[in-house]
Amino acid sequence: MDIRPVTPRYAVSPQIAPEDVAAIKEAGFTRIICNRPDAENPPEFQAAAVEAAAREAGIDFVNIPLTYPTMTPERIAEQMAAIEDTAGPVLAYCASGTRCTTIWALGRATGGEAPDALLETAAKAGYDLSQLRPRLDELSRG
Repeated sequence: MDIRPVTPRYAVSPQIAPEDVAAIKEAGFTRIICNRPDAENPPEFQAAAVEAAAREAGIDFVNIPLTYPTMTPERIAEQMAAIEDTAGPVLAYCASGTRCTTIWALGRATGGEAPDALLETAAKAGYDLSQLRPRLDELSRG
């Protein structure tokens, strides 16, 4: 498991397994967001399997499967609400963590955050989102 902090309250990871949930809880996460569509995974890694393990461990679970074409304003708002409406740290996962970082950056840009800061934060977490600059610029201007 490769958990990468993006902010103090939001971290991303490549695909997790149900058996990873105990370590996720131990790390202090209170919510897991799945951004990976089930069609990309065998049954043992699909959202329902991870959700069952999370619920058993007492961790909230939100399923927001994403592809780049489905990162609509509505989905961006849904992701940001899932990050912001919980008291503790959130771990989002997908295949590599890139989609989770991308949608976070899109949401923050929608809120007016500067694209340079977003790109720098993503890079510090290990994600090069420079190709998003035009969209981040557009969103941050409103």
